[in-house]
Order: sequence, then C-alpha cells, then structure tokens
Amino acid sequence: MATISKLLTDPFLQLPTADSVRVVWFTEFAGQQHWVNYGENLENSAIGQTTRLRYTREDAQSQVPFDKKPDEGVMFRPIWRHEATITGISEQVPYTVTSINDQGETITSETFTLAPTPAKGKPLKILLTSDHQLMPMTAANLQKVEETVGKVDAVFMGGDLAHIPDRASEWFDDSRGGGFFPVLQGNADYQLQQNETTTRYRGGEIIQHAPIFPAVGNHEVMGCFSMNKPLKQQFHNAVPRSIAKLRVRANNANPNRDPNVEQALIESYSFNLNTYQSLFTLPSTTPYYAVTFGDIRLVVLYITNVWRVPGMSPKRPGRYAERQADLKNPQRWGFGQFIFEPITPGTRQYQWLQQELNRPEFQQAQLKIVMFHHPPHTLGDNIVPAYTDPIQKMEYDEKGKLSAVRYEYPKDQDQIHQYVIPLLKQAGVDLVYYGHSHLWNRFVDDNGIHYLESSNVGNTYGAYWDQQRPVPKSYQEDYVAQGDPYGLEPVMPTLDPLKDEQGNSLPYIASNEITVFSILDTASNTISSYRFDTRYPDSEVIKFDEFVIGKPSTTKNQPVGLVATVIFTLGLITLVIVGL
Repeated sequence: MATISKLLTDPFLQLPTADSVRVVWFTEFAGQQHWVNYGENLENSAIGQTTRLRYTREDAQSQVPFDKKPDEGVMFRPIWRHEATITGISEQVPYTVTSINDQGETITSETFTLAPTPAKGKPLKILLTSDHQLMPMTAANLQKVEETVGKVDAVFMGGDLAHIPDRASEWFDDSRGGGFFPVLQGNADYQLQQNETTTRYRGGEIIQHAPIFPAVGNHEVMGCFSMNKPLKQQFHNAVPRSIAKLRVRANNANPNRDPNVEQALIESYSFNLNTYQSLFTLPSTTPYYAVTFGDIRLVVLYITNVWRVPGMSPKRPGRYAERQADLKNPQRWGFGQFIFEPITPGTRQYQWLQQELNRPEFQQAQLKIVMFHHPPHTLGDNIVPAYTDPIQKMEYDEKGKLSAVRYEYPKDQDQIHQYVIPLLKQAGVDLVYYGHSHLWNRFVDDNGIHYLESSNVGNTYGAYWDQQRPVPKSYQEDYVAQGDPYGLEPVMPTLDPLKDEQGNSLPYIASNEITVFSILDTASNTISSYRFDTRYPDSEVIKFDEFVIGKPSTTKNQPVGLVATVIFTLGLITLVIVGL
C-alpha cells in the first residue's frame, strides 16, 4: 500500500464556547498520533481523538482516481476524522495540526487562527451562504468573499453542502475541483468556463479560521442504503419512515422485534443523516440546535423535504404523481415530496422551538436569527407545492384498475406558515435565512421580519417573477405559479439592482453567470449582498443591496471621540438654552 503523506483536509473550527473551540481535520489513514499546537508561539498542545467515518463511500460515478472507486457497485472509502478540544483561550491565537501516518511520517498543516466564541458587543462579519453542492460558481463565489471582505468570523450555512451526502469525494477531493471542504479552505482548483474563457478558482481560506454552523438541507439526507445500487439512486430512493416500517416487517428483517434493530433498519430502508452528523460537531445531537455567537442568537431548524421533479416526468417519481410505469410496483413509488421531520404542534421539534424562543438567551439577544433550508418566501421554484406532507389520491378507471397515483398539498396545511412563522413573529425574530432555490431575493413582513435567500452559486431554477412555475394545470388554484405564494412582494435591491433587457430593475438574481454572497456585519447590524459576474474574471465585485436588521444600540461600537464630541456638543447647546 502506498504511503499517504498528506492531510485529506486542512483543519476547520467547530463548537466554540467562552473559553474553548474544537479543531477537526480528516486523513485517509488511521495514523499513530494526531494533535494541535496552539498559542502565540504554538507552545501548547491538545491531543486529537480519532474516529473512522462509517458511511462514506464511492461508486463508479464518483469523480476520483480509479484506485479509489469500484468499476461497478459501491465500496466503502476509509476516512478518519480527528478532533481536538482547545481550552483555556480568551483571544485569537495561531494553531497548526499534526498527524503521524501509519508509516511514521509527520505531516503538519500551515498555521491558521482560532478563537473562542466572541464576547457580546464585539463587531463580527458573518458569511451567509447556501447550496454549494459542487455547483459551478461556488469556488469563484468563496474566493471573492475572501478577496472582498477578508477573514470572516463565522459561516452560517443554509443547507445543501454537498450533492450526494454519502459520496466521500464530494466532501473531500472531487476531481472537478469543487469539493465542499476544498472550496471553503482555499484549496480548490475549479476551472470555470464562461464566454469561451476558462478561469481557475481556488475558493476561500475561510473555515480554517471561522466556525461553520450548518443547517440540514435535502442534500444532507441520504436515502435507502445499498451496496449495489449507485449512490445517486440511493439518494433519490428515500421513502417515508411509515413506509419503511411496513417494508421491514413485510420482509421479516427483524424477526425478534428488537426495537433498536428495528429503528436502525427503518433508517436503512428510508433515509438518514449519518454522514452529515459524523462530519460536524454541533451544539445538539438533534438536527436542530441553537447557539449564541457574540450578539447573535442563532436558531437552526430541520425544515426540509425530499426533492421530487416538478413535472410529470417519466424518469423519476414526481411531486404530483407516480410514474405510470410504476403503478403496479409500489416498491418504486416515491410517495411525493414528503417532509423528513415535521414541525407541527406536539412534535418534538415544535416543542423544542417553543422552549428555545422563551429562553433568556434568545429573548435577550440583540440579533435574533433563524436559519433553515426550505424557503418561507421566494420567487423560486421550490416553494411550490406547500410545505406539508402529501395527501395520496388513488384514481381508478371504469374497470376498477388503478390508473393514477396523485399527490396533493393543501396550502392551508403549510407547516412553515401555519405553525413556525407565527411563533417567530411573536418572538420578535429579526432575520430568517434560507436557501434551496439557488437564487437571491429578500422580503419583509408586517412584523418587520426580514427574509433572505442568498444561494445563487450556479444551477439556478430561475425566478418566477415574470414567468410561470411548472405546476400541472389541475393544481393551479392551490399552487401559485408566479410570485411569492404567501403574498409578500420582493424588496428591490437598495444600491444597484440588475436590470432586464428593457432596462427594468429586477428584485432578484437568478443566474448561472453572476454569483452572489451576503455578509452580516454586527458593528452596524447591516446585511450587505455582493455580486460577481464570472463572465468577466477581471471585473469588480459589486455591492448591490444593503439593509439593517434588529435595533442597533446608539452607542454600540461608536468611537470614543465621536461619543465625547456628541456629549460635549449637547452640553454647549444646553448652556446656550439656559443662557437664553
């Protein structure tokens, strides 16, 4: 076996606290020892704990060298995760990670910086990003983040990190150059061709210095497990837990009815978050969590459903109907665009959210941000149909033969709008951030909640502002084909909106050539959105929109001299008035 003499990734930061932070990195060897050196002169050390990833695999469609994937079927790819907890820190300090491989070679990373969670009142810059999925403009997007704003303090990631969650190469070393970790660590080599010009982008050196807080998107959820079917097919073969439970029992897969075995089998037959949860160290073992970061209380929810094709496609089960060719074979049904975990009254996620919104950490936070994947307001495609579990409708011909299996999604049962948004309005949330439709647009409701979708990094589905969503004709009444289905008008960018061919300003960016990123600056509670036209690699990054969230303190981060000048001036005015 050849010696592996490099780290699979640079280190990245997780779960900062008031005096600690986790450092995580990956290798393709178990190794002999792994540690972090940190401190002003790298004088301190912390030993890393090692675990092997259990579900990372490759198949014949993986974009990696042939010695790392099978000719057919699926094979496990051995990858080890190393995590060290750095304690007793009060400020930003340099660090490196070191691994000794199985042959005794010592491999040390470059030097990066780490820090505990920032204190309240400290100005921060937060990258708001989403839907990377190895999309064509992701590396360019993140490179421009670093070049435009420098180092950020954290990354809020609104879901869809990779594309096929169990395919290892999509996280680590996809040969096309756009793997998840390389683009966020400035180690990508993505060749983007626009206007017959090819430009190489490396991404940005970001998460080596800034913790990342992700939300679960539909592309973090893996479908039915198999070692024979291609990984993409497994991903699309997710079915509801209730269907998986019936199949487990029908196959007598758990004859002793062991509840632990049954739970594992049901996940295997339906869907799971195994790889996603093994990669990241988050504040909770549940897919939803809350964390305080400086002046921000961030609430992350598990709001996503399986994605099905919008039309009546003959290739795969759709949102609105099963394929005609599959009517006699329920094993091939997709069961519509079902929700992975509900958030309705009485469910554990809904009860957790109620409790979190009443916690002092949330109520006393200067900025209250909620992040999840599925859009509550958008001009994009993926907001239709409503976010509710599908109602199955069986149709039969005059002979009693099954002629169609259709799915309906009553708009008045939308879980986000019926149950989640009312809680967020009552709690005084400042910003709801999300992705999923691969575009940029934003909205404001009557309660002053801002809704931002900033996920345009390629493969956009378009914006349905002046065109119609692909909704079957018989569904038009409850399935809005144009605009935001829930009645909000998009906010026009405040600085430099794009224009259509007639010169009209557009309230969105949905492009496979222009990429967008957004930055929250807590010094002024301002969210700024930037665009970069990849057709012109030497062009400038343009700030096209800016708005303020929350209620910034009048003295927050003000220069002492300015405050003193204001006080002195007010004093003079008072003396003059008294004199008069």
